[in-house]
Amino acid sequence: MLPIATRLSLLANPIFGQLTRAWGYNLRFVGIDQERRVFDFRTLLADDLLRQLIELLGQSQAATEMQIQARTTDVLFASLARDMLTVLDKRRSDWGKHLDTVHRLESGQRDSLFQRETRYPDFLQGLHRALRDELIDLHFYGRVLRSIDRREAAVELRLAAFVESCLEPVALAKLGKASVGQHLGCYNWLHLSPRHAANRAHILRELPNFAGYFAESLVPLDTLSSLADPHENEDLFGLEVNPLDEVLNLARSAGSAPAIPTLDLAKLVSRNDTLHSLRWAASLRQAVDAGQDRAVIEALAHRFAVPDNVLRRLWRDKPFGLGALPTWQLVQVLRHLAALKERAWPSNEPAWAALLELAAE
Repeated sequence: MLPIATRLSLLANPIFGQLTRAWGYNLRFVGIDQERRVFDFRTLLADDLLRQLIELLGQSQAATEMQIQARTTDVLFASLARDMLTVLDKRRSDWGKHLDTVHRLESGQRDSLFQRETRYPDFLQGLHRALRDELIDLHFYGRVLRSIDRREAAVELRLAAFVESCLEPVALAKLGKASVGQHLGCYNWLHLSPRHAANRAHILRELPNFAGYFAESLVPLDTLSSLADPHENEDLFGLEVNPLDEVLNLARSAGSAPAIPTLDLAKLVSRNDTLHSLRWAASLRQAVDAGQDRAVIEALAHRFAVPDNVLRRLWRDKPFGLGALPTWQLVQVLRHLAALKERAWPSNEPAWAALLELAAE
């Protein structure tokens, strides 16, 4: 549901830039290319596209709602045709930045592709107002919500089945055996390097709590490798090569420019873009693809600045209550665990939930 022109104009102010992006990310543009890699094209909602939407909504005061929706759809798909559809035949240097590294196909989970919280905000607000003003009773209110949930669940199942039918069955099977679920970032991680897919699936199986971190941090490294070489880079980094230098060289050869600083608190907390993080992410990629479990643990321990024993215990126990955390929260949780004695670690799901709440403060 599109906001009114005045509200969108307010959000276009640089101060509210993050809110503008948050609105834009509710528009679902997810695609799968000829090689069955999953891309998230919501990042194409750039400033010029937002300006076009603002002008369109500002000029459409006399138009009907249906006409506004049709014109807006035309603008969105014109942007996709300019920035996405033509790329299938002529790859650009920034193609890899659209790889989906976050979302899941399962509904009702963190980072699900089908988030319901932000849908129909104006309708739900009106429904709450009607209940508060006693225009409708609680029974009718509950029936409306249940009807919306049933319809949304049916649509989500159909969309998830359609997306899954376009994916590689072998990579999905490896994800299932790794108990990670249908995590699209991990799917891309397995699918980008078929030669190393077995080693990567093994790491996912041993450290399922790090699934989000692997996808967010290591998929870009493989993307840079494929951009530097049109054929898959099947050779591991040589031991005499500094992994950090290799990553930076790949970034230069791919023509990537430094990102414009934004107020993205999650990235600031996770510190994924520091030289330290890049260095150990490259070392971790090398260890994973070489199948060296000990080196994987050591690289992760250096990356998160915690003792090796913290990672070894997570490798051994695989606590279900910890869940698959986003990187920003994983940093805090690991440091809290490092400060605890081994016997003081949580032993059940409520204790893990309390630790996660403490780490989020």
